[in-house]
This record gives sequence, C-alpha cells and structure tokens, in this order.
Amino acid sequence: MRDAVSTDGLLVQEMSTGFGKTQVLHGVTLGVEPGETLVLFGPSGAGKTVLLRAIAGLDPNAVGRVFIAGRDVSMVGPERRGIGVAFQNFALYPHMSAMENIASPLHARKLPEAEIAEKVGRIARLLKIDHVLAQQPRALSNGQKQRTALARALVGAPKVLLMDDPLRNVDAKLRYEMRMELPRLLRQAGAASIYVTQDYREAMALGDRIAVLIEGHIVQLDAPEQVYAAPASVAVARLFGDPPLNLLPCTPKVTGDGLTVRLFGLDLALPMAAGIAGRDALLGLRPESIGILGAPAPGAARATLTAATPLHGKVVLLLRTPEGEEILASQVGQPPETGSTVWFRPAPETALLYDAASGLLTLHAGATTEEAA
Repeated sequence: MRDAVSTDGLLVQEMSTGFGKTQVLHGVTLGVEPGETLVLFGPSGAGKTVLLRAIAGLDPNAVGRVFIAGRDVSMVGPERRGIGVAFQNFALYPHMSAMENIASPLHARKLPEAEIAEKVGRIARLLKIDHVLAQQPRALSNGQKQRTALARALVGAPKVLLMDDPLRNVDAKLRYEMRMELPRLLRQAGAASIYVTQDYREAMALGDRIAVLIEGHIVQLDAPEQVYAAPASVAVARLFGDPPLNLLPCTPKVTGDGLTVRLFGLDLALPMAAGIAGRDALLGLRPESIGILGAPAPGAARATLTAATPLHGKVVLLLRTPEGEEILASQVGQPPETGSTVWFRPAPETALLYDAASGLLTLHAGATTEEAA
C-alpha cells in the first residue's frame, strides 16, 4: 500500500473526535492527491460522516490537523477552507431555487452572471436536473435535492470535495449512469475528493483508492482491486462481495513448500507461508472461485444443491456436503435442478487465509512470500 500523504491535495493527521464519553474516530490519518477520488467505505455507524464533518471544520470536538494544498486549515472556519460539501441531509437553502442554490458558491466569488449561468447549466445537465432549476427545494424529490446539493459542491471547482453518499436517494438507473460518469467528472474537477458509501460495488467503481473505516479506525487503505482480492481482515472480507466470501474453519499443516488444509474431504494445497501452520484459521474462498461440475473429477467434492438464487446477472448456489458443510458458489447460466447432486472444485490459488484469533489476513494465495513480509 503506497503512502496516502499529499502536500498538494488534502492531508488529515491524527483526527479524533467523539460525543460525550463515546469516542467515534481514533487518530485517523489519510491523504488524497489532487484529481484523486478516495472512497471512504464502511458499515453504518463506523464514523464516515463524522470524519467528513471534522475535515470540513463542522465538528467543534474534533482534534487533529487538516492541510489543504500544504496550508494548515485546522484553525480556519469552514467557510474559509475552500471545501465543497455534499452531505446526505441536502442542506439546501429553502428560500432559493435550485438554480440559486447551485450558483451560491459562484455568487460568493462575484463571478459574472453569464459565467455563472454557463457553469450551473453545464453541471445541471450532467446531473439531469436542468429541468428543475427554477423550482425551490420543497418542490423537488429527494433524488433531485441530493443532485442539487452535489451540483452546488461541484460547481465552484473546490480544491477539496467531500461527498456523503450523494447518490443514495437516486433511482437505480440514474445511480448506475452516475457511477460511470462521476469518475470522469471528478478527474476533470481536479479536486482531492472523498466519497462516502456503504455499497462495495460503488466503492469499487468510483474509487482510485478505498479507505475502509470500521469502528473509527482505518483498517485498510488500498486500490479497489487489492481490497477485493486481499481484504486485510475478516471484518473487511465480510463487507466486500455479494454473495459474501466463504469463511471456513481449518487448521493448516505444512506440506512440502506450502500449506495444506483439509476441507470437504479434499486436501487443498495453498502456496502460502507456513507461519500459521497448526493454528486455528479461516480459509476464505470467493463464490466465483468454486467451479461447478456435472460429474466426479479430480479435486472435486460431492454436494447437494439446496438453493439457487439469481443475483446481479449470475446465479448463487447454496451447496451442502454429505458431512453437513455449506458453501456458496456462483455461476452464469442455468443452474442444476435444486436437490440434485453436483460436484464442486475449489480454486485454492485464489484462497485467503485468516488467523482465527486475530481475524487478520495471514497471506493470500496470489501473493509472494516477499510481499507478505
């Protein structure tokens, strides 16, 4: 994982805050480069919105430092930090039209009216709210309010852009379109952007990097494909994937140059370091790495297909072995008949191995011993 420290964009150092005796953030440090989108991902209650508010200067209890383009703004009021903000609660001026709300940062900079109209029109067309610019917030749907707040945050070309799940109330079709369009828009804006979401697919689609926040701690900060391929802990692994990762109790043994775990009546060879041998572990297997076969074959185990559920263009299969073990697999195309006998072949070269006591990733099968060190 590369350093997340930037002197040209946004740098947050040792940010902590809480409410009463409840500590919400615990010394969070992260940085975002200009033109980069860092997705802040985590479950509800992890502290994502609290962190955005602290960066924006809206949390009087926050302790830590915030640098924007190398300038320490920790003691500067929110209105002078040059940050564009789109929070979940919209925070639109109720007496202003959508046009006036979006234009307010530009009016504050005293730009010419023609330039303001051009900038507002362009961002409104992109977010598909140009037809409601004359309406006041009370006449807008929640999705339109959210896009108006996002447009206001974007239109002023801020150096830092904070977005708190701005597509949450947008309909599915527009949300999908915006997932494709927003990365280009944010790169063009050139801001150091933080985007909050609880949707791992959105995190994968929008983030140049993903910071996983759990219980006020950044527990992993890496490229999206790396977070998906090698979640740093069991807690992260359970958040990434639909269907979720299979986590199977095992006790690895040293064999030859690697490890072997026995599951489903199979000895699975793992090209991993031997440090966890003899200890309780959890083997992680993605459902898509479980191959479904129609007949017995080497390296395959027998199971009964107990359920099949369509999901995101594929079919999720729940398999149960004769010993009562359950495992999820996924495939594209017509599944076998429910209740039928199938054979499945795990792909150990894609496996993950977690220490059962700590929940931390020991080593993933795709990594070398040098990378693990």
